[in-house]
Amino acid sequence: MTANGTSAATDRSAGTTAGRVDWVDYAKGICIVMVVMMHSVLGVEKAAEQTGFMHYVVMFAKPFRMPDFFLISGLFLSVVIDRDWRTYLDRKVMHFAYFYVLWVTIQFGFKAPSLAAESSWSQVGLLYLESFIEPFGTLWFIYLLPIFFVVTKLTRNIHPLVIWLIAAALEMTHVATGWTAIDEFCARFVYFFTGYIVASYVFALSDRARARPMFALLGLGLWAVINGGLVTLDVSEWPIVSLALGLAGACAIIVIGTLLARAHWLNFLRFCGEHSIVIYLAFFLPMAVTRTVLLRFGPIHDIGLISLLVTAVGVAGALLIWRLALAARANFLFERPEAFWIAPKKAAPKLQAAE
Repeated sequence: MTANGTSAATDRSAGTTAGRVDWVDYAKGICIVMVVMMHSVLGVEKAAEQTGFMHYVVMFAKPFRMPDFFLISGLFLSVVIDRDWRTYLDRKVMHFAYFYVLWVTIQFGFKAPSLAAESSWSQVGLLYLESFIEPFGTLWFIYLLPIFFVVTKLTRNIHPLVIWLIAAALEMTHVATGWTAIDEFCARFVYFFTGYIVASYVFALSDRARARPMFALLGLGLWAVINGGLVTLDVSEWPIVSLALGLAGACAIIVIGTLLARAHWLNFLRFCGEHSIVIYLAFFLPMAVTRTVLLRFGPIHDIGLISLLVTAVGVAGALLIWRLALAARANFLFERPEAFWIAPKKAAPKLQAAE
């Protein structure tokens, strides 16, 4: 999906190819794999009523898994935030609204029979309507991003430090209303806004890591020890600590992405990053099918290994669904048709990080 790619908005960072920033794609690839891993591991463990070795990997990544994704989503916002409202809403709201409506409908199509068996078809209908107020399942990320884009544009004339301090305070209060949109906004907006206001420093961090890889590796080792230790001590969600770990982990993923890009290793992660929204939208189906098959009929009994396999199939299966959709000319599943554009398309490369 070309609209998902991260284009090079400036010449601040090395390693751009065909208008893309290599380390950003690597970082996004790491993030989307961690997201699939989290859902796969917790789903397997819930169904099996036991945990495996992958549980500890998921717990280690919890402080920074989503903060990094949101920070990267805000990196290139300064390039487009001053566009007219019509174009801005088209690229930053309609884009995600289209995919949310389409894929929440697809997910309900698969889950409706089991949901109806537990309650009734009328309840399923009400739950579907409710999904436009309360984000459904794994799709809350693309439900929330348009809200972040709009809030940031509306407040762009307020001093950034004021907005950041408010956002940081919201994160540290750990708001828990039970409404996903409110709770996740409070928990995540600070990372998105941080990516927006400190983008130049993020690129500088990447440049330094690329220039001094050994120093970067030492820093990563120190971060891993501290992050793992605080998670083990069960203090990673304390106020201030959670914010610090989220920002530090986001920086660590950026450095890891830079080092991988420098060495040209694990190119599949870069490919995943280039097509992160494809994976995000479609991984639920291969993940659920693989989990069911392995737990009921598979010869493997190690929960950790099952979780790892479900994660791998979730990622690969989503990409396969995408390729099959393109082959079947069902591009509308991953590309927004012109009928759903409210501003004309432009021939120039897109500069958005999270479209």
